[in-house]
Formats: sequence, structure tokens, C-alpha cells
Amino acid sequence: MALLVFVTILWAVSFSLIGEFLAGHVDSDFAVLSRVVLAGLAFLPLTRWRGVRWELKGGVTLVGALQFGITYLCLYRSFAYLSVPEVLLFTIFTPLYVTLIDDALNRRFSPMALVAAAIATLGAGIIRYDGLSEDFLTGFLLLQVANFTFAAGQVGYKHLIQRFPIDIPLYRFFGYFYAGALLFALPSFLIFGNADKLPSTPLQWGILAWLGLAASGIGLFLWNRGACLVDAGTLAIMNNALVPAGLLVNLLIWNRDADLGRLLLGGAVMGLSLWVNARFSRGRLALGAAKT
Repeated sequence: MALLVFVTILWAVSFSLIGEFLAGHVDSDFAVLSRVVLAGLAFLPLTRWRGVRWELKGGVTLVGALQFGITYLCLYRSFAYLSVPEVLLFTIFTPLYVTLIDDALNRRFSPMALVAAAIATLGAGIIRYDGLSEDFLTGFLLLQVANFTFAAGQVGYKHLIQRFPIDIPLYRFFGYFYAGALLFALPSFLIFGNADKLPSTPLQWGILAWLGLAASGIGLFLWNRGACLVDAGTLAIMNNALVPAGLLVNLLIWNRDADLGRLLLGGAVMGLSLWVNARFSRGRLALGAAKT
């Protein structure tokens, strides 16, 4: 779980950088493409091309297409239809998708993991609910596609590594992840990108470099690595931890107004969801040990 916490902090800082310096100034398709290319280049010399099962190559490529390519393209487009508070609000459904997809892949139904994810969703909703605009259906659907593909990618990676264990380090074939994302990011920029809104200042280029190498490179690898080390309930909950973390970073660094009462209440509810999941996860493990 330490890896997920670390990446949550990393992404919380990155979210503020996007909102302050890139949103509305740099073409969103180029921003996504630059993140994919930079992260891919960082992993390129580490990637092993031989001795890796084709199931892993294909599976990790598919995961990257889902979790990075489709997710980010839909996420950026949702801003054309939704306000920032609405975008943050509608991302709180991701934990539910994580739990449901994990249960579907395991052909089971874990009600307490779903309850824990629902409690986490409630906590994030308390923090981010600011009312809804009248015309939000298109943006809502775009964001639900993003939420679903992000959830499917991380759960899929976890199951992929469990099903096809390999002796070489995971980072030696994570480059295929960015190759999958590139399959969507490059055509999207070529078709929809706006060449008049490319980065124009060293600061914007520097932020894109940070997002590509740190947030998308180190961050996505460590997040998926961490996803392999926790149960689905904890993974679902950690998907919503970015909401309070992002608000705290925004408040402390950028001095934005925030409702501290709702922040504390929502954080307490999300903390309760962690306890519920941990409590009943131990119960499931004990039951499984007793059966063996």
C-alpha cells in the first residue's frame, strides 16, 4: 500500500500543476501524447524484447491502451462539457468499477469489498459535491468511460501478472504499456490536435516533462506494481484518495479556497472505508486459512 500512497501524493501535486499552468493553454491531445512519448522513452532502454511471453506483451499493451490511452483522452475531453468540480465528483465512481471488474474476473461477488468502495465513494462525494450543471450527460458518459478503462487497466494488470508469473523484473516489460497508449494518443493528436496550442513557455515544457517522466512514467508503473500487492477493496479505496490529497496540495501550495469541514468529514468517511475493508479482509483470509 505504501506504493499507492506515494503515487497518490505524486499525482496530487501533478493535478495542481495541470490546473494552474496547462488547462486551457496547451492542447489536451498534445499533452496526453507528450506524456505517453516521454514515459515510453524512459522505459524503452529497459524493455526486454525477447524472452517475454506473448500473452504478457499483448496483455500489457492492452492495459496501457485502456488505462493510459483511452482514459486520458476521455478525461481531457470531459472538461469541454463539465466544470472542474463535476469532473472530480464523477471520478468517484472508479472504486466501484474496480471492485465489480475484479469480482467478474474472479467469478465471485464480494459484498464487503463493494460496501467499502461505496463508503469511499460517499466520502469523496461529501468532499467534492458542488452541484450539477443542467447539460452534463455527454461529459458524464465520457468520464465514466475514463473511469471504467482506468479501473479495467489496473485490475487487468494485477490479474495478468498473477496468471502469467515471470522471473524477470516487471519494469523490463512495462514499456509495452506505453506502446498500447500510443496506439490511441498518436492518432487522436493527428486527427483532433490543435497545433496553435502547443506549449509556448519553458515552464509549460518543464511541467510536461515532469508529467511524462514522473507522473506517467514512475507513477503509473509504481501504481500498477502496488495494485499487485493489495486486495481489490484497498485498491478501490486508494483510487479515491487523490481527491482529498489533491485538495490539500491545492490549499497548501496554491492557497485556493476549500471547505475544510467537508474535507475533514469526507476524509473521515474514507478512513472508515479503509477500516471496513481491512477488518473484513482479515476475516476472509482467516476463513480461507481455516478451510485449508
